[in-house]
This record gives sequence, structure tokens and C-alpha cells, in this order.
Amino acid sequence: MENILRNAIAAAVLGLNAVAAHSANVLVVLSDESQLALRDNRTFDTGFYANELMQPVKRLLDAGHTVTFATPLGKAPTVDRGSIDKMYFGNDEAAMRQHLALLDKLQLTSAAHSPVISLARVEQAGYDRYDAIYIPGGHAPMQDLLYSAPLGRVLAAFHQQGKPTALVCHGPIALLSTLDAPRQLTLPLESGGQAGRAPAWIYAGYRMTVISNNEEEAAKGMLKGGVMKFTPQTALESAGGVYSSGANWQSYVVKDRELITGQNPASANAVADELLARLKR
Repeated sequence: MENILRNAIAAAVLGLNAVAAHSANVLVVLSDESQLALRDNRTFDTGFYANELMQPVKRLLDAGHTVTFATPLGKAPTVDRGSIDKMYFGNDEAAMRQHLALLDKLQLTSAAHSPVISLARVEQAGYDRYDAIYIPGGHAPMQDLLYSAPLGRVLAAFHQQGKPTALVCHGPIALLSTLDAPRQLTLPLESGGQAGRAPAWIYAGYRMTVISNNEEEAAKGMLKGGVMKFTPQTALESAGGVYSSGANWQSYVVKDRELITGQNPASANAVADELLARLKR
């Protein structure tokens, strides 16, 4: 009996050690912005897409991983109200409510209680404490993340160490933050011209995806007559990304070295699949 008990305790300890061994700390980076500047001085109320954030976050937490939330300035992020729709959760009302309940529990969008930290604090604490990074979409990353020098330093460090770097929908636009001067690339696009000469980019030649120009065209009605200054597909291709896409609004993921990119909201779970698989290695 004593041997059986001893073996059971040993097995339990080994099980706990195995869980601990696979536990990772994932940095989730969101935008500080709640509006996207459009052409003709128009703006569009936006933020992060609920499913693109919460589907991967829930699965990371359920798998026993730690998640640290950050924005460039450490402000509480904003959820895009247009993303509060069951169609983004497989038309499953219960699933949507479950994910939104977790969002409320985390208090991410609370100005007073949000656990979000700034990227300056991430940098001060050291990148080594993080095992992967995830950046969801919504239009907000196109307002600030692509120009964030602190984010560029995080991504460059992860690139150098080959740490999993996952982004979905409009999120991959954040990869441009690693350019020395991303505005040199985007300013000509904003006026409807050709992209400026792209400086050397650490992701040049990488295969990737992002919400397609076809999908942006199909969804332009949500901008209520406004027009985006440029599309993420065009910007990433201009920087040197090797772009591909699947059918409109269908899950599509591209993997190349440390980079995992998903095309649209429907791709969030598939991106989570690949990220979770990488964290087990």
C-alpha cells in the first residue's frame, strides 16, 4: 500500500512538472487607438475584434499558459463594437457570450482596472520572460502599431531568437514597425501613389497573409462612405512580404519560420492551433 501511495505521489509530481514545463508566457499586443483615420479627414470607430483576441486568449489560458497584455502606451484597449456578433463565433450565441464573459472578467477594456501594461514596461522587464507574441486585428493596429518603435524592438528581438510571432487579420500590419522609417513606405500610399522605397526589412521574403484587398473591398460599407488611406496587403507586399490569400472570409493561415499569420476573423482559431503547437515544442 505504501509503495502504491509513493508511486501515485511521484506520478502526480511528474504530471505537475510536465504542465510547468509546457507553460509559456505569451505577450498579447493591442492598439491604444479607438479610431482609424481615413481619407478626406474622416474617421472610423474601431478597436480590436472580439473573437480575434478572445478565441486565442481563451485557448492559451485553458492550456495553462500565462498571458500578458500590452499596448504601446499602456492604455486600456477598445473593442470594436461591430465585432460583437455571433457570426464571428461560428454563429454560436453561447460561445460568443462565453468569450465576452472572459473579456469582462479580465477587465481589459476598463480604464480603471485594465491589467494592460505599456511596451516600455515590457522592454524594461526584459523580453526573455516571454515565449511568444500574439497580435489580433481590428482596424486599430493600422493607426498606431505599424509605427510603434517599441513594438518594432519587441518583434525584432523575437525574430532574432526565432520565437513564435502570431498575427491575424489587420494585425500583421504591425510587422512594419520593424522598419527604420515605416512612414517612408506608407506616406506615398496614403495619397494614392506607389509605395515609397522600402528600407531593409527583417521579414522581406517571408511568406505571409493579412486581410486581402478583395475582403477590404467587400467590407468597405462598414466604413460608411469612408476610404482607408491604404490597405495592409498592399503595404506588406510593398515592404517585401510574399503575400498569399485564401477565399474571402474563410480560414487561411500561412506559416514561415517563426511567423504565423491569419487572413481574417475566421482564421483566429487556426492561428491559435499553430501557436499552441509551437509552444509544445
